[in-house]
Amino acid sequence: MRLALLGPPGSGKGTQAKRISEKYGLPHISTGDILRGNLREGGYLDKESREVLHLGGLVPDSVAVEIIKKRLAEDDCQKGFVLDGFPRTLSQAESLNGFLGESKKSMNCVLYLALNEEEAVKRLTGRRICSRCGLTFHLVFHPPRTSGLCDRCGGKLSQREDDSEHTVRERMKTYQKETFPLIEYYRKRRLLTKIDANRSIECVFKDLCGAVEGCR
Repeated sequence: MRLALLGPPGSGKGTQAKRISEKYGLPHISTGDILRGNLREGGYLDKESREVLHLGGLVPDSVAVEIIKKRLAEDDCQKGFVLDGFPRTLSQAESLNGFLGESKKSMNCVLYLALNEEEAVKRLTGRRICSRCGLTFHLVFHPPRTSGLCDRCGGKLSQREDDSEHTVRERMKTYQKETFPLIEYYRKRRLLTKIDANRSIECVFKDLCGAVEGCR
């Protein structure tokens, strides 16, 4: 089963992709996690790509495509995967079709998590991440028991740089320009299932599982 999750920042792609990964035994491939890891660890990203990420933009297609192509060639992806954050442009989608086609494979389903901009801003600006263990909290929806500290390990909570309101608004502009056209791209190919992401995690996950089962 080869799946991809699309949707604006804050729509829950990462959360839902992890749950789908666990339920169906598929590797969860997050380009965002990979890129942030490179920023922290001083990886191969060039100066231009790093600056783009800090400003809420997208790295060049060539960088994103190379990351995914290498990851999907690994053994654990041969029976399927769930993509989170890729493709983000029409060019990336075409590249994905190309290198999957080389192995006579194709996408089974693209799940679109629809969310309005104001809800996205509310969700992302309230998010806090533990600097020690990476656990995620939200000041409104899932606050820590002790303000500013992780429930699990006691580490200090902080806001990711790309979760500030200014950066979130810029990310939404980028999404509308670069990624939203993918909705029509996959709809025309009869691969798209739209899910209302303005609801609880459980409600959204239930509908996602129904969509996945329908693609099997």
